[in-house]
Formats: sequence, C-alpha cells, structure tokens
Amino acid sequence: MELEQLRKDMVAAMKSGDKARKASISNLVAAVKKAAIDEGCRDDVPAALVDKVILKELKTAKEQIDTCPAERTELKAEYQANYEVIAEYAPKLMSAEEVKAYIEKEFADVVATKNKGQIMKAVMAALKGKADGKVINEVVAQLCQ
Repeated sequence: MELEQLRKDMVAAMKSGDKARKASISNLVAAVKKAAIDEGCRDDVPAALVDKVILKELKTAKEQIDTCPAERTELKAEYQANYEVIAEYAPKLMSAEEVKAYIEKEFADVVATKNKGQIMKAVMAALKGKADGKVINEVVAQLCQ
C-alpha cells in the first residue's frame, strides 16, 4: 500500500461526506507519517513501512473491539466500523496451511531439531509482516510435537 493511495481515499471520503471512513483513513495517514518520521524517511515512505503500520493499527482496532464492554453497543459499532476500514488496506496475511508449507519447505533442517525457540527465531525473521505471529506460533507448536 502506498501513502499516496491512502491520501486519495481520504479525500474521496471527505468529498462523499463519510465522516467515519474519513476519520479512520486520516488516523492511518497520521500513524504512517509518524512512523516515517521515526524511521527517518519523511519524504519517501516505503510501501513496506505503510503495510507495517496498517497491520499494527489493525491489531489495535481488534483489541479495542475485544476489550469493549458488551453493553456499550454504540461504541463497539464504531470500533467495528474503524476495524473494517483498516482491514480494507491491510495486506493479506498467510494462512496456517501456507505458513506450515513454507516452514516445512524453507526450514526443514531447523524443524528437524524440534527446538521451538530456534525454529521461532528463524521463522519469525523470515515471515515478519507476512503472517500473524500467533498463527506462526501455533504451527511451530504442532511441528514440534
């Protein structure tokens, strides 16, 4: 995902009068800009950084939904709408089956050791931003049994 595409979509949301969508995208743009400044690439923001920030914001939005009290239905609906907008921009993550196939193909020698810590160290570096850490952990646990 490119930062410029997010900005265009934000402008489109403003023109259509969709305040909730505009606010969600605006928050994404702000988070990307902040991360770009922290990384020292303010003018030329790489797509990988944008994807990383989007995944982080998606996780935060999911946590908001999960921790929201059940009786606060209006707040939960707002969080859900925010999550759905962010999910549109999130890169597709690998499924558990894809992760397992990748690990068995690329890390067969490390998997043979059955050392979960060593496997996780090797795999997490390779799949950072491509698969959810919880999914990787579950797959590695299955392989170590």
